[in-house]
Amino acid sequence: MMIKSRDAAIRLKRFQVDEKRRKLAQIDTMISEFKRMATDLEREIETEEARAGITDRGHFAYPTYARAAIQRRDNLLQSAEDLGRQLDDARGELEGALEELKKFEALDDREQVKERAMEAVREQSEFGRGGVVMQLAEV
Repeated sequence: MMIKSRDAAIRLKRFQVDEKRRKLAQIDTMISEFKRMATDLEREIETEEARAGITDRGHFAYPTYARAAIQRRDNLLQSAEDLGRQLDDARGELEGALEELKKFEALDDREQVKERAMEAVREQSEFGRGGVVMQLAEV
């Protein structure tokens, strides 16, 4: 009975570690995607500025599309920065979950060693009783 509950606890801890890893990977992917999109927008901004011949963002004739692209790019970079903080938090959560899993696995290892030792003592005891019975039978 005790073994089943330990196994279930370890499976749960492994599942939690896997979930934390997935979350970490998902956030990392989102950051990469946001940065890629911001880089694409930066190229579009440069292209639009070159097409219009105006790079001064304060100029009255600065291209409207470039202004909107700048705002989108800045929003994406801000979102990537925010996700970076979430990524740090997720790393901490993963480290905590890994520590918990290690504790449960170490406890399970100790319990298994203890159970094997107890089984060996039981077997030795039964063997000893069997030897005494055999000796008595010979008499």
